[in-house]
Amino acid sequence: MSIRALRAPAALTLASALLLTACSTSSGSAEAGAADGEPTTITVTDMTGEVEVPAEPVAALGMYTTDVDILITLGYPLAGSQPVRDEGYEAYPSFFPDEVDDVETFTNFPEYNYEAILAAEPDFILNGLGYDDEVVAKLPEIAPTFSFNGFDGRDWREIFNETAVALDREEQYQAWTDTYEARVAEIKAELDARDIHPVVGPVDYWDGQVNASCYGVPCLVFADLGLEITPLAEGSTDGTSLSTEQLTQLSDIDVIFTTATPEADGTYPDVFEPVADNPLWQQLPAVTSGQIYTGDLEMLYGSPSGHMAYLEFVADSLLG
Repeated sequence: MSIRALRAPAALTLASALLLTACSTSSGSAEAGAADGEPTTITVTDMTGEVEVPAEPVAALGMYTTDVDILITLGYPLAGSQPVRDEGYEAYPSFFPDEVDDVETFTNFPEYNYEAILAAEPDFILNGLGYDDEVVAKLPEIAPTFSFNGFDGRDWREIFNETAVALDREEQYQAWTDTYEARVAEIKAELDARDIHPVVGPVDYWDGQVNASCYGVPCLVFADLGLEITPLAEGSTDGTSLSTEQLTQLSDIDVIFTTATPEADGTYPDVFEPVADNPLWQQLPAVTSGQIYTGDLEMLYGSPSGHMAYLEFVADSLLG
């Protein structure tokens, strides 16, 4: 998948000053490891080549929200401050692991907050924004960094697996995969037992058009559950955009799934309010039957907790 970023330059003098603190933290961790007789660093290979990272970090930081989730799933202790997106979020989604409950947050996207990253004093950074050369170059100046492109258009789980293997965390990756696959099997069995096999569609509204698209996690979950996906959503991640005069093309969809940023009280805005009075929209089967379900936008972006949450979102919607 692709994601647009606006880069904000870091102040070099501030970076130099705070870097001394970050290096001091990493040095302290290394000395503790050496005292225990264990290797303090390991050499791993990321998209930039061979990099040296702590064998057992004690203050890991994720460059993007999904990276924080991956760190937790792979068993890394977190630094006390971690980033969130500056797009309606001030904290982590409710479906994130309990480990984020005790961390402070700072906004780090779409503009990058290098000052806050330095102040967090990480001893290891997981950077899934590998498509941005500037980020890839700057972060190792702060702390040892493992970079990858988490938005290259592939199933994010392939990238998750590659990252886990490179960091020698296959056991943690496999534990998550086993849990997910077992839950998929349970849900599929219940759907089959109740003969629930709708045509589903991931549908959103923006810029005056209704869009059906397999961007991100939704179609991965639909496919795992054996659900039929509307052809409008398949193909490229851009899917199909429809004007308000073309809405009858959505008639093959029995159940519409959409996402939005939750309000402060946890409720969701009506994504389709702009077309609510359109007669073509009102006649759609998913509309007339009330089969439109809205979940947290953060589930789209490919991370262990987000993917599992979308699975449960679909299960709750279809099974009640």
